[in-house]
Amino acid sequence: MRGRRARLIALTLPVSIAGSLIALPSAQALPSPDAVIAEVYGGGGNSGATLTHDFIELGNAGGAAFDLTGWSVQYLSGSPSSTTKWSVTPLSGTVPAGGSYLIQGAKGAGGDTALPTPDATGTLALSASSGTVALVHSTTALTCVTAADCAADGSVKDLVGFGTAAVRETSPATGADNTHSVGRTAALTDTDDNSADLTGQAPTPRNSAGTGTGGGEPVPTPSPTDTTPGELRIHDIQGATRLSPYAGKTVTDVPGVVTAVRSTGTRGFWIQDVRPDNDPATSEAVFVFTGSATPQVKAGDSVLVSAKVVEYYPGGQASGSQSLTELSGPTVTVLSSGNALPAAEVIRSKTVPNAYAPTAAPGSTIESLPLKPDTYALDWYESREGMRVEIGDSRVVGASNTYGETWVTTKPKQNATPRGGTVYTSYTDANSGRLKLISLTGQKAAADVGDILTGPSTGVLDYSNFGGYSLQTTTLGTVTSNGLKPEVAKKAKSNELSIATYNVENLDPTDAQAKFDRLAEGVVTNLAAPDVVSLEEIQDNNGAKDDGTVSADRTLARFTAAIKAKGGPAYDWRAIDPQDKADGGEPGGNIRNVFLFNPERVGFVDRPGGDATTATQVVTSGKKGKDIALSVSPGRINPTSDAWKNSRKPLVGEFRFRGEQVFVIGNHFNSKGGDQPVHGVFQPPVLGSETQRLTQAAEVHTFVAGLLAKDSKAKVVVLGDLNDYQFSRPLDVLRKGKVLKDLISTLPKNERYSYVYDGSSQTLDHILVSPAVKKPGYEVVHINAEFADQASDHDPQVVRIK
Repeated sequence: MRGRRARLIALTLPVSIAGSLIALPSAQALPSPDAVIAEVYGGGGNSGATLTHDFIELGNAGGAAFDLTGWSVQYLSGSPSSTTKWSVTPLSGTVPAGGSYLIQGAKGAGGDTALPTPDATGTLALSASSGTVALVHSTTALTCVTAADCAADGSVKDLVGFGTAAVRETSPATGADNTHSVGRTAALTDTDDNSADLTGQAPTPRNSAGTGTGGGEPVPTPSPTDTTPGELRIHDIQGATRLSPYAGKTVTDVPGVVTAVRSTGTRGFWIQDVRPDNDPATSEAVFVFTGSATPQVKAGDSVLVSAKVVEYYPGGQASGSQSLTELSGPTVTVLSSGNALPAAEVIRSKTVPNAYAPTAAPGSTIESLPLKPDTYALDWYESREGMRVEIGDSRVVGASNTYGETWVTTKPKQNATPRGGTVYTSYTDANSGRLKLISLTGQKAAADVGDILTGPSTGVLDYSNFGGYSLQTTTLGTVTSNGLKPEVAKKAKSNELSIATYNVENLDPTDAQAKFDRLAEGVVTNLAAPDVVSLEEIQDNNGAKDDGTVSADRTLARFTAAIKAKGGPAYDWRAIDPQDKADGGEPGGNIRNVFLFNPERVGFVDRPGGDATTATQVVTSGKKGKDIALSVSPGRINPTSDAWKNSRKPLVGEFRFRGEQVFVIGNHFNSKGGDQPVHGVFQPPVLGSETQRLTQAAEVHTFVAGLLAKDSKAKVVVLGDLNDYQFSRPLDVLRKGKVLKDLISTLPKNERYSYVYDGSSQTLDHILVSPAVKKPGYEVVHINAEFADQASDHDPQVVRIK
């Protein structure tokens, strides 16, 4: 879901009803008695910025003008050293009672909109993302470089730290970047906690004359008795591309009927025009963002809205997400209440196109392309942004989560899995029928994959960097269970060696015993107690606590005890402790790969010398050099290679089963974090994280190929969370030269999954085997990913080798 945001919205957010103005309520904390730093923006002239200059705006909540004679604003970098100096801009004049005072900073290389005429001009070059600004009763540079020292300096009246600033009041404000400032609410609330008092927003500079953003014209406020709609309708503002032709401009008296209200999180309301145009590419609805103020309108109100048009990028523009066209800093006139809502458009199985997204020119985005809602799914959703839509009986393809989100498909026949999901088969087929549902009324579904949401689910179309387009529901269908059950693997025969892989999702001793028990039940019952279990995401003995601990013996002792308590074998284990903070994952957790094995069924060949930085090698022995072994066991594959930087190193072990030698390589490749979103503006998206996985796959392939070059009949099992799909390039590298066979590809196409993400059933976990492994028995055991109640977010897999 979209994170919490707020913006400085002029000085009031008036709503006029029947000719009288009513101010929207402010935050609960008491406002400052007089001058404070109201807004800070350091992105002026940066990439993507509209404004040309940085700025600082002061606000005055008092009833009298605030004299700035002898005062200054000062700036300090976000990570100062003992020798870092404050930069100073002296001030003069006054901050009007209830008004603003604008200080212009340094000019950047970009932008096309000047600030309103500043009240003071300086050369402060603020960081766009992290720094500290102080309002000081002196023009002498401050000398404090810590939060405690600055708090003790009596000349500092107000101080704002943002981003990761070391000098701040309590905690720094968040949300600043090239296109966002940090600002207070209209009440200028000052509780001495920057993170609570200021939040990210579209920049809204305003000077002491009341002149607002760009162009030097005051933001117009409609007369409460003027009920004439303005010249622009919502479809004019939305336009026929993803970007509004009026972005950055102020629009007046835009008419619409309120269709839904969001009173928590990103607060605001949606309005929709009851007089649509004939262009299928232009949306007839828009979200009105009210910042920290709770909307004072209700569904069915007919309103006129005057506000600034902004393009809001959930997650920031750098994330690659699409933008939402919004009306920000609104003044609202309620004309009447109790009006009928515009009819919701019903989405049927053939409504949304099968093709997912248009293709952008190299190095460009799809933002400026004309929308083709009859051709592409993303264009169809964009052309209905904010509008009321409805779905009927719909199958759940992504189980309900703790955020109250449930994924359904509007295309029941699209890549359907036998258990009710929608399988992800290729980069060119993103399953256009997927749609995320989030309730605006507090309703929460508890649905598993394959369940049916029965009856209509109605609401407004929204967009988030977490999953793309969603239906913010005002009515939610009823869950009808499909009775999905966890699977149980076949038990290995006495002459079969069973080897499983299981990502146990950051397991450590601070987890509840219930998690250990659930995971143990999965190993014993659902996986049928494999002879070897290759685990991913085993954390150190105190989990995320970052104190240098790297050992995981307590984690493993507790897990193996839980397995035995469930009736499983007395597993032994082998692992190599990582170097502190060298293997990625949750900070402080030091996740690693681990082998559990049942010593009554299989033996582990120990060869000393393995540690975090020592590479194991394949060595030969015997009269003709035909016998092979690992130089150290357990060991790691080339652990000092850059391929494994901040990522888990493969764990290699040599096992003996019924006198035969088997090599097992447990893996956990780097995550897909950093890839551009499937639903974003870059089409096709750039898979930035893939580069490292390609080098990791090459390291594993080289090791296995070298081993087989010494013994072509060697039995090798490569398995784990490879964080990529069976059709990806890293898997191509692993399979190169038929050195390894990926067993997931032996399953029917609609069964190739072990994970569910954004409503798509997909494969991240794999088991691959060398050519000497003949006719293996293989299963993905679905016990987690399809269920609302999960022990882990991954499903385990098991292979049985005769």
